[in-house]
Amino acid sequence: MTKTVLITGVGKRIGLYLANAFIQQGWQVIGTYRSHYPSIDALAESGADLYCCDFTDNLQIQHFIEKVLAAYPQLDCVIHNASLWLPDNADLANSDIMATMMQVHVSAPYQINLAVAPLLQAAEQKSNIIHITDYVAEKGSKKHIAYAASKAAMENMSLSFASLLAPKVKVNSIAPALICFNEGDSEQYQQKARNKSLMQQVGGEHEMWDAIQYLLCSHYITGRSLPLDGGRHLK
Repeated sequence: MTKTVLITGVGKRIGLYLANAFIQQGWQVIGTYRSHYPSIDALAESGADLYCCDFTDNLQIQHFIEKVLAAYPQLDCVIHNASLWLPDNADLANSDIMATMMQVHVSAPYQINLAVAPLLQAAEQKSNIIHITDYVAEKGSKKHIAYAASKAAMENMSLSFASLLAPKVKVNSIAPALICFNEGDSEQYQQKARNKSLMQQVGGEHEMWDAIQYLLCSHYITGRSLPLDGGRHLK
């Protein structure tokens, strides 16, 4: 039977890479995106089931959940990758910045996890929820306080859902530092970023894929956070 994975935020970067990798492995991919990119059309042509959903809007989240519940009898994995990176000096009131960060990184995954729990429980083998958090969830951030706090809350949520859904569903977090550069990042910026790691490099998308495969293959690990930071904590 074809396995099914739900990945949030598949329009670009890590989410897009993961969606394509799962498709190549023969999985059915359900994906969400907020903004339409050419990559979305390419994913659809590859067989992904895609939904436009802005996670700052609870109504859109509920509509998305209803569509998934109506279309799928089970899920094998949910990967919460959708993210929004607002600095604390963004052109919003401080309370709005915090509310937005918590909405995208905590409330949306919380609602989705609770709603699709029966689908995960219905999987033939142990199923998985994976929260993509961030290195700053443990370290904090002077310029992205709300973002770091919301990612820390997301990481903590893994503990509660791991307890709630065991033993059928494993729930873990992956906490990456910089995994890949954006197109147009200057060489000066790239070198500065590399220097923050003991390994003097960024992880690359395949590092995330390998970490996810490690968690999927395990029959034992749950309620944990896997750091992908190149030894930044020792710098």
